[in-house]
Amino acid sequence: MTIPSHPVLSHLRHAVHGRVHLPDDATFESVHRPWNLAVAQPVCAVVEASDADDVARLVRFAHATGLSVAAQPSGHGATGRAAGAILLRTGRLDRIDIDPAAKTATIGAGVRSGDLQRAAAAHGLTALPGSSPVVTVVGAALGGGLSWFGRAFGWMADSILAADVVTAEGTVRRVTPETDPELMWALKGGGGDLAIVTALQLRLHDAPAVFGGRQLWPEEHAHDVMRAYRTMTASAPRELTLWLELLHFPGGEPLIAIDATYLGPEADARAAMGATADLPEPLSDTRTMMSAADLGTITAEPTAPGPGQSRGELLTRLDDSAVEALLDEPIAPLLTVQIRHLGGSLAQPNDNPHGGIREPYAIYMFGTPTDDRVSAQIAQKQAALAEVLPVTGRKPITFLRPEEQLSDALPTTSIDRLRALKSTLDPAHTIRGNVGIVA
Repeated sequence: MTIPSHPVLSHLRHAVHGRVHLPDDATFESVHRPWNLAVAQPVCAVVEASDADDVARLVRFAHATGLSVAAQPSGHGATGRAAGAILLRTGRLDRIDIDPAAKTATIGAGVRSGDLQRAAAAHGLTALPGSSPVVTVVGAALGGGLSWFGRAFGWMADSILAADVVTAEGTVRRVTPETDPELMWALKGGGGDLAIVTALQLRLHDAPAVFGGRQLWPEEHAHDVMRAYRTMTASAPRELTLWLELLHFPGGEPLIAIDATYLGPEADARAAMGATADLPEPLSDTRTMMSAADLGTITAEPTAPGPGQSRGELLTRLDDSAVEALLDEPIAPLLTVQIRHLGGSLAQPNDNPHGGIREPYAIYMFGTPTDDRVSAQIAQKQAALAEVLPVTGRKPITFLRPEEQLSDALPTTSIDRLRALKSTLDPAHTIRGNVGIVA
């Protein structure tokens, strides 16, 4: 991989206060990598900003020298679009302030979901976490963000009350629905291409009781488990979220699981999941009352970087033909195929770039590309499933593959609004999100 160089980079260490890593530095090889090691990211420099003012210094430097800045707090969601840019790491912006009375949190751009959950849970509150505790809240929210509690409260982005940003000229601004309604609309799930967010103020929600965990069965019970899953999702209350997982790890037998969270007492949760009581005894059942801080343990996703190859889609239905397509052939070379039940508040009209999701389910297909041959096999399997499943072609931003565009996720009207904003706020394309507004 060739790392681009630029003569002005010799001045970068004098322009910012944070640590600077250039291609010739011994540290560069590790710090410039994204979370997904299968994505090449030949950036020209990496800056670990010391604070929000340092972010502004960096953006002013880039704007003045004709360079661009790509913010990746933890490297999740990287697409390769940062090539040639200065990579901004905001991990040091990790302050969390909880206001229990107002039920709000003010967080820096480097705060990870698990850290916010722990801080909120101490007050009987929760944010809107996804499956992984190591993804940054700001990164997920800028892509809309599908949460365990999305059926109850909507997109992660819907909880944004205000944002501290750095504009393309390097100006620090506080954005609220009153001060800048158009930019606030765009920040609620329109990607990270318009401004660099250094902090968010978020609405929190009551979570005095949370029930959750995983039930796991061998593949031989897959059709029965799928039948129970369809029964439960057909009538699930908004407090209940169910994800079905097809699993096949190297050296192991195929498995099927149902992952669940319920905002409420155990008795109500078990009643809503009564269909699983008639299934064969699972290999394991980790469902229990838990703190909202421990939701990341349910799917036990990796907490260290590694190569991955994913494809996400939205499903219009989970009928008999879809079940047949999913269960009648092994998922290998994929490791997981996850079906997420959506609906509830996610389906309601709202004022964000995604809008409501009419589709009742999302599917996420994942494999590990150990070499080019396996990568091709993974892509072929994902394409084959997408071909026979009732997909719409639209998907959430956080499910986009590197080769896909923002227009694959958002309605045309939203794309037009975002492009108009980009041309006004950042005509020189100083700021680069993982997925660009302008292809």
